[in-house]
Amino acid sequence: MRQPIWKKILILIGFILLSQLAGLIGSLFTAPSVDTWYTTLQKPSFTPPGWLFAPVWTTLYILMGISAFIVWRKGWKNPLVKWALGIFLFQLILNALWSVLFFGLKQPLIAFGEIVLLWLAVGVMIFNFHKVSRWAAYLQFPYILWVTFAALLNGFLWILNSAP
Repeated sequence: MRQPIWKKILILIGFILLSQLAGLIGSLFTAPSVDTWYTTLQKPSFTPPGWLFAPVWTTLYILMGISAFIVWRKGWKNPLVKWALGIFLFQLILNALWSVLFFGLKQPLIAFGEIVLLWLAVGVMIFNFHKVSRWAAYLQFPYILWVTFAALLNGFLWILNSAP
């Protein structure tokens, strides 16, 4: 039985909100440290301006939600769909956890190890999304590029601010 369009729209919105939730959880740990602890860190020359992070992450979370919706549309009874969406949820948890480790606990080295794990999870997600839908996988490319950049930035922040 086909679902009415309004139900599909609600599910799409649900996937986008779920993705945005990872950002919201992360922001609870990020916001208190951005104007305090983070300002004290030595930063590499390629550090983007602070205002850039919110619009980039908001856009990426929207793309993640759309991508997951595309996979879901291929049929929840399909084991590949279930597996791919399970990986999607796992990487969302890792995404939120990074902010807890980096900004909340102020542990750049541990956060760096975790973001490497996140990068791997995103790669596995893209691989599995591609098995279900090429377009769902392609929508994740900006995300893995940004996580790659974020990992590089995290690594440099750790190196520049670790005790000699």
